[in-house]
Amino acid sequence: MNLQNITSIKQRFGIIGNSPLLNRAIEVASQVASTDLSVLVTGESGTGKEIMPQIIHNLSPRKHGPYIAVNCGAIPEGTIDSELFGHEKGAFTGAHESRKGYFEVANTGTIFLDEVAELPLQTQARLLRVLETGEYIKVGSSKVMKTDVRIIAATNVNIPEAIRKGKFREDLYYRLNTVPIFIPSLRERKDDIQLLFRKFASDFAEKYRMPAVKLNDEAMHLLSNYSWPGNIRQLKNIAEQISVIETDREINAVQLSQYLPKETAGLPAVVGLGGSASEMSEREILYKIIFDMRSELNDLKSVVVDLMQGRNPEMNFNTESSPLVKRILNDAENGNIAVEGTISRPVVANPIVHSNMPHFAEEIEEHEEVEESLSLEEREKDLIKKALQKHRNKRKHAAEELGISERTLYRKIKEYNIK
Repeated sequence: MNLQNITSIKQRFGIIGNSPLLNRAIEVASQVASTDLSVLVTGESGTGKEIMPQIIHNLSPRKHGPYIAVNCGAIPEGTIDSELFGHEKGAFTGAHESRKGYFEVANTGTIFLDEVAELPLQTQARLLRVLETGEYIKVGSSKVMKTDVRIIAATNVNIPEAIRKGKFREDLYYRLNTVPIFIPSLRERKDDIQLLFRKFASDFAEKYRMPAVKLNDEAMHLLSNYSWPGNIRQLKNIAEQISVIETDREINAVQLSQYLPKETAGLPAVVGLGGSASEMSEREILYKIIFDMRSELNDLKSVVVDLMQGRNPEMNFNTESSPLVKRILNDAENGNIAVEGTISRPVVANPIVHSNMPHFAEEIEEHEEVEESLSLEEREKDLIKKALQKHRNKRKHAAEELGISERTLYRKIKEYNIK
């Protein structure tokens, strides 16, 4: 297809942009329109995937038939089968009369299944049968019905990953993905960002009857280099906000930055356990956090002991990853912690860490030398001993303290050979 035909399609469907990836998507859509092949449109949320099914339908021999767009993610799981395939009277509670489904209504036309990855597995099996044979059964019926529809699906989900997790049928994926069409994200078509903003600004100026806003060079640079996680939908919203809220019609970078959410890396990633964080179980992540906290606590104890005994703390740990330890060291250096013989400048006594607490220091040092046991049996044995000592070997009261039966306590005492 030549560039002139692509430009004609853009004008007809209101598509803005000259990105090669966008042009390729339009070219594939126009070429596949004359067939009945299934099409799967992929791309991030907000990229405008819904325009491709419209192009395919309107350029196809089915253009005079019905066109129905269904958001699969917006229909509750309990009613999705009824919505798609229809139901008979009395099929379920509330089914007071028979109802036609979308596949019956869209017969001889096109049905667009948006967010197809949100379909339940049971519905996916039904959809696969429609794709393979054109047959389906209404909910509550045993009669096989036929439909002649063109199916176009779209999703922003990584389908191969969903298949690996057991959330999407592999056979359905290959049936839907006969012809794949990829819609690029806005950050992949940077040269189109300014064109889109001008178009949106012009539309909102006409809508709200005010002069169109313009961006200066610095603002344009900021606009083009933003990541746009919400893609075209986000850009349009920001253009509307600026058009309505700002009194100045020429926008600089400082004004524009107030409307752009700060870009963050998201939640902190857990590293060092092998594999990506998304592949780790919640238990592994919790273990990693606990071990990191324990290491930091040991570093903190060492610093406190050194400070109380008049020694300079040993810098054998990473203070960048231990903000609490780093703060204590800074306090010591600035004279905010009272210690013996290490700081000559005036100090302020700290009630938490003070030089008149030698017993506490010895206890911490002793605790540092002994590796803490992680055995559940040892923990349980220690608790039983402490409970017996507390209640002077009165097993009934000790059992109540431990929250177990007296019989269980007898068995544990015998099991652990507690004298």
